[in-house]
Amino acid sequence: MRLLRFGPSIIFLRTSHKSAVESAISELFGVEYIPTDVAIKKSREFETVLFVTDQWKKETIPPKSAFLVKYHAPAVLSNLINANLPIEKVHVESSIIFLRIPENVEEGLKLIAEKYGGEVMDIRTALDEGEVMDTIIGVTRKKLSSPIGPEDVEGAVLVRRDFLSVYRELQMDTPLLLLKILPEWNEITIKIYDTAKRYEENIERLMLVIENLDLGFVVGEGWDWDYPRPFMRVPVYKLKLLTWEDPLRVKFLLKGLEYKGYRRFCDIDVFVEGKKIDWVKLGKYDSKFELAKAAREELESLLSKEVRERLHEIEERLLAEEDSKAS
Repeated sequence: MRLLRFGPSIIFLRTSHKSAVESAISELFGVEYIPTDVAIKKSREFETVLFVTDQWKKETIPPKSAFLVKYHAPAVLSNLINANLPIEKVHVESSIIFLRIPENVEEGLKLIAEKYGGEVMDIRTALDEGEVMDTIIGVTRKKLSSPIGPEDVEGAVLVRRDFLSVYRELQMDTPLLLLKILPEWNEITIKIYDTAKRYEENIERLMLVIENLDLGFVVGEGWDWDYPRPFMRVPVYKLKLLTWEDPLRVKFLLKGLEYKGYRRFCDIDVFVEGKKIDWVKLGKYDSKFELAKAAREELESLLSKEVRERLHEIEERLLAEEDSKAS
């Protein structure tokens, strides 16, 4: 589970030759102007949002359009300087850290402001008021592997301190902050069993889903034994997960990994306080296949494109190996 990630670097380029600099940026990086909100939303960690403004402008208020460059700021600035562009001044915006808090956002913002001596405000105000040596902590409920736009940030804390000192403290403090904000976590155990013993692939599939959907913290894993019937012992791979998700929700999503159509990959059982969650508790489904189909459809709609493609790649290989052995 990711609780922290960096936002983009935001840079203002001041020039009296605005059109020439804009054309050069498009040519250097193969990018075009897009709306500022879209640029920030589409940006990933360490990418760069460039604003080109007239030389006489002093304030760092973002204009309506920007360039999104898929490189980190040092590489972008190096290319700009080496191209000898007519840029008179460069202003760098506050560093942005996104923090995920799924519930009690207002309480979280208050705690962060008190801890770091910051001021709570909306993200746009923070971007307007922050300067190069300041740090903006933007709080969102969304998983951090997804795009985060200004509309997804439910509040921000502007801290008048340099980024490195704030980040180092926040990295250490985040678990304790979350325990104060969300005192009740669920501890669940997940067990994988595969009669064909394709554990490596099935564990990878499971971890892809847990990480991509930010379902929780894996706090322990390893091999164990299960006893489906008296005097019958089978090997299982076991994970312990700390999560703020409803265990029934976790069970439902993982049910989507057990089958593809009527082809079975493995059994995935979810336990809460030592008791297994029965699939019949997940809704009114006539069969496990109907449940697995509904779970798979929802699961795939939530996964990122890259993870979905990797999941399909593993599963196609497993099915091909199974068909090869059967023929």
